[in-house]
Amino acid sequence: MGYPIIEDFHMYSTTKQSRAFGIDEAVGVTGLSVRTLPIPKPAPGEVLVNVRASTLNYRDLIILEGNYYMPIPVGRIPLSDGAGEVVAVGQGVTRFKAGDRVVNAFFPEWIEGPFTGKYSQYSGDVDGWLADYRSVAAEALILIPDSLDFDQAAALPCAGVTAWSAVKGVKAGDTVVTLGTGGVSLFAVQLAKGLGARVIATTSSDAKAQQLKALGADETINYKEQPEWSKRVRELTGGGGANRIVEVGGAGTFEQSIKAIAVGGQVSIVGAVAGLQGKVEFMSMFMSHACYQCIALGSRQDLEDLARFIAEHKIRPVIDSRFAFDDAKLAYERLMTRNVFGKVVVNH
Repeated sequence: MGYPIIEDFHMYSTTKQSRAFGIDEAVGVTGLSVRTLPIPKPAPGEVLVNVRASTLNYRDLIILEGNYYMPIPVGRIPLSDGAGEVVAVGQGVTRFKAGDRVVNAFFPEWIEGPFTGKYSQYSGDVDGWLADYRSVAAEALILIPDSLDFDQAAALPCAGVTAWSAVKGVKAGDTVVTLGTGGVSLFAVQLAKGLGARVIATTSSDAKAQQLKALGADETINYKEQPEWSKRVRELTGGGGANRIVEVGGAGTFEQSIKAIAVGGQVSIVGAVAGLQGKVEFMSMFMSHACYQCIALGSRQDLEDLARFIAEHKIRPVIDSRFAFDDAKLAYERLMTRNVFGKVVVNH
């Protein structure tokens, strides 16, 4: 038997409205528009969430520019990451009750187990979280740890879980290399340190190098000054190379990752922010005897494991900036500068 839903939902939903942004045209921020919608009623198995914070990822820029790998229907509500408070539950729901603080898993149907590629995703197949209220499957949510506020929790579903999957299996004493200062890379620094690893972080500026060291990085490499940064990784590891590399650059940095990885290490392939053009020396890749693992974010179980680890190790997700809901377009523009350190948050 589920928790009671709001007794007179009709009165509740007609006296309140939900704001939501929609993608009317994939042409950049001008293609976003806000509209007012009735507050949805949770169906059986669903909960109604009053969204308190949502965060942006690089993926959201690709979607808005019309370059995503799947077509996005007109009117789709964007953003894959949201956190908020349960205000009503549908029939049969036992996971949550009104007042619970929750955050969503990126793939609503991927509960646990290996990735199959058959899951829907927010802001792609289904509406995302840039709305005041969302009614979603209870199975797609987890409780927010007491140690995190809504802004910090909203940083977890995409970047946080991706970084968690990318460093999974790292042991104390291992050397982990992270690339740049994007959301995944910053989480990877924090998580790797929590796992007891030594972290070498690449970055584009001395200022960001200082921020990375303050976050926990043991060594930094300015890749603009040292484009062959793999040589420096080898020097810093006595020639052995890194045990794990969180590869977010793609083809543009992959050659350096191959040269920097230790024998038997793992390159976790996350993204392609450095571009799709590059070369791969097959023999270097072959002789590394390393694992080249593609990372498909993670399941709801991965999100739960991440949340527990973050609470246990008192990790605070890094927030770059916060914007009011009505200023969501400015949040997109902030991320478009690519000069951010941490997550860009929209407060609802």
